[in-house]
Amino acid sequence: MRLLLTADTHLPRRAKELPAPLLAELPRADVVLHAGDWVDPDTLDLLESRSRAVVGVYGNNDGPALRARLPEVAYAELGGLRFGVVHETGPAQGREARCAARFPDLDVLVFGHSHIPWDTTAAGGLRLLNPGSPTDRRRQPHCTYMTATVADGELTDVVLHRLPPR
Repeated sequence: MRLLLTADTHLPRRAKELPAPLLAELPRADVVLHAGDWVDPDTLDLLESRSRAVVGVYGNNDGPALRARLPEVAYAELGGLRFGVVHETGPAQGREARCAARFPDLDVLVFGHSHIPWDTTAAGGLRLLNPGSPTDRRRQPHCTYMTATVADGELTDVVLHRLPPR
Protein backbone atom coordinates (compact mmCIF):
# COMPACT_ATOMS: atom_id res chain seq x y z
CA MET A 1 0.00 0.00 0.00
CA ARG A 2 1.48 3.34 -1.08
CA LEU A 3 1.00 6.32 1.24
CA LEU A 4 1.28 10.04 0.54
CA LEU A 5 1.89 12.20 3.63
CA THR A 6 1.40 15.94 3.62
CA ALA A 7 0.47 18.75 6.00
CA ASP A 8 0.34 22.51 6.30
CA THR A 9 -0.81 23.18 2.75
CA HIS A 10 -2.14 26.63 3.77
CA LEU A 11 -3.97 27.29 0.50
CA PRO A 12 -4.49 29.91 -0.79
CA ARG A 13 -2.51 31.95 1.77
CA ARG A 14 0.97 30.44 1.25
CA ALA A 15 0.49 29.31 -2.35
CA LYS A 16 -2.23 29.51 -4.98
CA GLU A 17 -2.16 25.76 -5.70
CA LEU A 18 -0.52 22.54 -4.64
CA PRO A 19 2.80 21.82 -6.37
CA ALA A 20 2.62 19.65 -9.50
CA PRO A 21 4.85 16.86 -8.10
CA LEU A 22 2.54 16.43 -5.12
CA LEU A 23 -0.55 16.44 -7.36
CA ALA A 24 1.10 13.80 -9.55
CA GLU A 25 1.44 11.53 -6.49
CA LEU A 26 -2.30 11.58 -5.73
CA PRO A 27 -3.40 8.89 -8.21
CA ARG A 28 -0.42 6.70 -7.23
CA ALA A 29 -1.30 6.73 -3.54
CA ASP A 30 -3.66 4.23 -1.98
CA VAL A 31 -4.13 6.57 0.99
CA VAL A 32 -3.35 10.27 1.49
CA LEU A 33 -2.64 11.34 5.07
CA HIS A 34 -2.97 15.12 5.70
CA ALA A 35 -1.95 16.44 9.13
CA GLY A 36 -3.95 19.66 9.10
CA ASP A 37 -3.76 23.36 8.26
CA TRP A 38 -5.57 23.01 4.95
CA VAL A 39 -6.99 26.56 5.44
CA ASP A 40 -9.30 26.25 2.42
CA PRO A 41 -12.00 23.53 2.19
CA ASP A 42 -11.39 23.45 -1.57
CA THR A 43 -8.08 21.70 -0.87
CA LEU A 44 -9.88 18.94 1.01
CA ASP A 45 -12.36 18.65 -1.88
CA LEU A 46 -9.48 18.43 -4.37
CA LEU A 47 -7.68 15.67 -2.46
CA GLU A 48 -10.90 13.72 -1.95
CA SER A 49 -11.77 13.96 -5.66
CA ARG A 50 -8.32 12.82 -6.86
CA SER A 51 -7.46 10.24 -4.19
CA ARG A 52 -8.64 6.74 -3.39
CA ALA A 53 -8.80 7.57 0.33
CA VAL A 54 -7.97 10.58 2.51
CA VAL A 55 -7.28 10.46 6.24
CA GLY A 56 -7.08 14.02 7.50
CA VAL A 57 -7.41 16.23 10.54
CA TYR A 58 -7.96 19.91 11.12
CA GLY A 59 -5.18 22.22 12.27
CA ASN A 60 -5.01 25.45 14.23
CA ASN A 61 -5.50 27.55 11.06
CA ASP A 62 -8.57 25.64 9.90
CA GLY A 63 -11.94 27.30 10.35
CA PRO A 64 -15.43 25.98 11.08
CA ALA A 65 -16.03 24.54 7.59
CA LEU A 66 -13.04 22.20 7.87
CA ARG A 67 -13.60 21.45 11.55
CA ALA A 68 -17.11 20.30 10.68
CA ARG A 69 -15.70 17.74 8.23
CA LEU A 70 -12.50 16.60 9.95
CA PRO A 71 -11.56 15.32 13.40
CA GLU A 72 -8.79 16.69 15.63
CA VAL A 73 -7.21 13.21 15.65
CA ALA A 74 -7.80 10.53 13.00
CA TYR A 75 -7.04 6.82 13.22
CA ALA A 76 -6.68 4.20 10.50
CA GLU A 77 -5.37 0.67 10.24
CA LEU A 78 -3.29 0.44 7.07
CA GLY A 79 -1.36 -2.59 5.93
CA GLY A 80 -1.39 -4.10 9.38
CA LEU A 81 -0.18 -0.95 11.18
CA ARG A 82 -2.17 1.38 13.42
CA PHE A 83 -1.80 4.98 12.22
CA GLY A 84 -2.79 8.19 13.91
CA VAL A 85 -2.86 11.67 12.38
CA VAL A 86 -2.80 14.87 14.46
CA HIS A 87 -1.77 18.43 13.74
CA GLU A 88 0.09 19.56 16.85
CA THR A 89 2.41 17.56 19.11
CA GLY A 90 4.03 20.36 21.11
CA PRO A 91 7.72 21.31 21.26
CA ALA A 92 10.40 19.15 19.67
CA GLN A 93 12.09 18.51 23.01
CA GLY A 94 10.39 15.51 24.61
CA ARG A 95 8.16 14.86 21.58
CA GLU A 96 8.84 11.10 21.35
CA ALA A 97 8.04 10.38 25.01
CA ARG A 98 5.04 12.71 25.04
CA CYS A 99 3.52 11.18 21.89
CA ALA A 100 4.23 7.62 23.01
CA ALA A 101 2.36 8.34 26.25
CA ARG A 102 -0.55 10.05 24.46
CA PHE A 103 -0.85 7.40 21.72
CA PRO A 104 0.19 4.08 23.30
CA ASP A 105 -1.81 1.94 20.85
CA LEU A 106 -0.32 3.39 17.64
CA ASP A 107 2.52 2.18 15.45
CA VAL A 108 2.87 5.39 13.41
CA LEU A 109 1.90 8.99 14.19
CA VAL A 110 1.78 11.54 11.36
CA PHE A 111 1.80 15.16 12.52
CA GLY A 112 2.27 18.67 11.18
CA HIS A 113 2.25 22.25 12.49
CA SER A 114 5.99 22.98 12.59
CA HIS A 115 6.61 22.70 8.81
CA ILE A 116 9.81 20.88 9.82
CA PRO A 117 10.27 17.36 8.43
CA TRP A 118 10.64 14.77 11.17
CA ASP A 119 11.28 11.03 11.25
CA THR A 120 12.08 9.44 14.60
CA THR A 121 11.06 6.43 16.64
CA ALA A 122 10.10 6.66 20.30
CA ALA A 123 11.56 4.24 22.85
CA GLY A 124 8.43 2.06 22.76
CA GLY A 125 8.50 1.79 18.97
CA LEU A 126 6.09 4.57 17.91
CA ARG A 127 7.30 6.04 14.60
CA LEU A 128 6.75 9.80 14.32
CA LEU A 129 6.58 11.38 10.87
CA ASN A 130 6.14 15.01 9.87
CA PRO A 131 6.17 15.55 6.09
CA GLY A 132 6.89 19.28 6.39
CA SER A 133 4.92 21.57 4.09
CA PRO A 134 4.64 21.48 0.29
CA THR A 135 3.84 25.21 0.14
CA ASP A 136 5.53 27.00 3.07
CA ARG A 137 9.09 25.99 3.89
CA ARG A 138 9.47 28.56 6.68
CA ARG A 139 13.05 28.18 7.92
CA GLN A 140 13.66 24.97 5.98
CA PRO A 141 15.71 24.82 2.77
CA HIS A 142 12.88 23.18 0.79
CA CYS A 143 9.14 22.65 0.73
CA THR A 144 8.49 18.92 1.26
CA TYR A 145 6.11 15.98 1.45
CA MET A 146 6.62 12.26 2.13
CA THR A 147 5.74 8.95 0.55
CA ALA A 148 5.94 5.52 2.16
CA THR A 149 4.92 1.92 1.67
CA VAL A 150 3.15 -0.21 4.24
CA ALA A 151 2.53 -3.93 3.96
CA ASP A 152 2.34 -6.90 6.30
CA GLY A 153 2.79 -4.71 9.35
CA GLU A 154 5.92 -2.96 8.10
CA LEU A 155 6.48 0.64 7.10
CA THR A 156 9.17 0.87 4.41
CA ASP A 157 10.45 3.19 1.71
CA VAL A 158 9.80 6.36 3.72
CA VAL A 159 11.02 9.13 1.41
CA LEU A 160 11.10 12.86 2.07
CA HIS A 161 10.55 14.62 -1.27
CA ARG A 162 12.07 18.06 -1.70
CA LEU A 163 10.18 20.36 -4.02
CA PRO A 164 11.85 22.81 -6.39
CA PRO A 165 11.69 26.50 -5.44
CA ARG A 166 8.57 28.30 -6.61
